[in-house]
Amino acid sequence: MGNRLSKIVTRTGDAGTTGLGDGSRVGKDCLRIDCIGEIDELNSTIGVLLAETLPENVRVALLRIQNDLFDLGGEVCIPGSAIIGEAHVARLEELVARFSDELTPLKNFILPGGTRPAALAHFARTVCRRVERRVVHLGASEAVSEFVRKYLNRLSDLLFIVGRVLNQTEGLGDVLWAQVKER
Repeated sequence: MGNRLSKIVTRTGDAGTTGLGDGSRVGKDCLRIDCIGEIDELNSTIGVLLAETLPENVRVALLRIQNDLFDLGGEVCIPGSAIIGEAHVARLEELVARFSDELTPLKNFILPGGTRPAALAHFARTVCRRVERRVVHLGASEAVSEFVRKYLNRLSDLLFIVGRVLNQTEGLGDVLWAQVKER
């Protein structure tokens, strides 16, 4: 891997194609490459969230997720490979349960906001939902592991919960949606 990364400028993509992990070349505008780019964007968005002051349990969880997302992108980059599995999904479900235990039950819709870290968690959630939609779209025409889809679905749930936890940690609580009734 070290030799592969020692040269960043390769010029191999100048004609509008890029290499997949299996060595094949595809157009940079193909759906698989679009998914890989959006997974990278999600990982970067979580990186912005990690630049904030966070509770240690949230920080540890998000760092692990960043590594998972790198693996998930690798799986999408190598058609037919399987890296993300049931254990990854189960770990997210356990985190959702653990963080949810710290929260009061929701009785209303909430708005994405409050503290800056909470707003960033909600932003990451919306990016995750977009990635999930693109991966589902890719799965309509090419093979995509069910665990990749499940992982993204659980991750968006977790990011929603993390947003709530981050507001609660700062004593702010949820930002509730207030329906405006117009006559």
